[in-house]
Amino acid sequence: MSQNSGCLVNAGDEVRVGQVIMVVEVPAESGAVSLEVPASARMTEKEFVVREAEKDIAPAIHLTPSPSAPIHLTPSPSPALAALTGEGSRASVPSSAFVPASPSVRRFARELGLDISRVKGSGPGGRISDDDVKAHAKEVIQSPKTSQFAGYAEVPDFSKWGPVESQPMSRIRTITAESTVKSWQTIPQVVQFEKADITEVEKFRLASKAAVEKAGGKLTMTAILLKLTAMALKEFPKFNASVDMKNNQIIYKNYINIGIAVDTEQGLLVPVVRDVDKKSLTQLSVELGGIAERARLRKLTSEEMQGGNFTISNLGGIGGTSFTPIVYPNQVAILGVSKSAIEPVYQEGAFVPRNMLPLSLSYDHRLIDGADGARFLGWMCKVLEQPFLTWL
Repeated sequence: MSQNSGCLVNAGDEVRVGQVIMVVEVPAESGAVSLEVPASARMTEKEFVVREAEKDIAPAIHLTPSPSAPIHLTPSPSPALAALTGEGSRASVPSSAFVPASPSVRRFARELGLDISRVKGSGPGGRISDDDVKAHAKEVIQSPKTSQFAGYAEVPDFSKWGPVESQPMSRIRTITAESTVKSWQTIPQVVQFEKADITEVEKFRLASKAAVEKAGGKLTMTAILLKLTAMALKEFPKFNASVDMKNNQIIYKNYINIGIAVDTEQGLLVPVVRDVDKKSLTQLSVELGGIAERARLRKLTSEEMQGGNFTISNLGGIGGTSFTPIVYPNQVAILGVSKSAIEPVYQEGAFVPRNMLPLSLSYDHRLIDGADGARFLGWMCKVLEQPFLTWL
């Protein structure tokens, strides 16, 4: 080997991309070969990053041929955090190509759905590492602006067509909105309708209301339905369960806690009545009165609104013939109650006036089938028509 051969850098030296680090020469008779890179073939670090970025992005490009149009290159959307951050849809090749980051780091950011041009590098010259990408992802997730609605399209400027007034969502409204969006996106929901003849139940309620009032409560249809639903959940344990798709299992609960939707000036609240099956109708009536009062005074605690297995939403006091309530997350069903009305019902050869109550049952089709829903509502209607056989 020639004396001109050897390493051009020392241990610990900082080496730039494209820099010659070694020259090797062989005797002329063997055909001298130099491994020194010609100046015309050398790349700057920027050129190297651009080339590597193009190689890195190429697998994520989809070719969409058209018979009458040239081929279009469409970047694939980011799969992971894109739905949460919205950054994946805004990221572009030019913005990430000139960022000081290795191809593996850029790939890592893209897999998380992050625009790497927004990541602040902590290395020399602002170079970005995996830890920088992780830190940026954590900031995005914990940002107060990040919510279930991050990927939603922006609304137009309505002020172009007339006066508008914008108000921030209250905390209760935000929680309600995010909860219902999560439910609608993750639970395949089916709704069944039925009408229950509550003529005899209403007679029972009117005859018993005075005794319940002496105990400090008010005997309402909600209280009666609360007691009845607890009985139904024992009869049909599927409705008192939760679906755990992550672990591929169904969780059956050996207790009966039922949420009651309460309309307040601040928005919809759903406090939970615990151990409903262990309480009398009078006890439930008194407890419901206390819940309603605390809800109006904003004194409900977060603990009181957790742990529900099933929910009842009664809009009968407001009106409406039917509605389709949304199943709450981690539950599998919700009972909607509309306004009762006197209707002609054909019985024993003649039409007679009966007090009919419209019911709506929304349920999670991953666990509950249509036949299950029909049996559940049918059982409730039968008990409502003959209350004394059940409660006395």
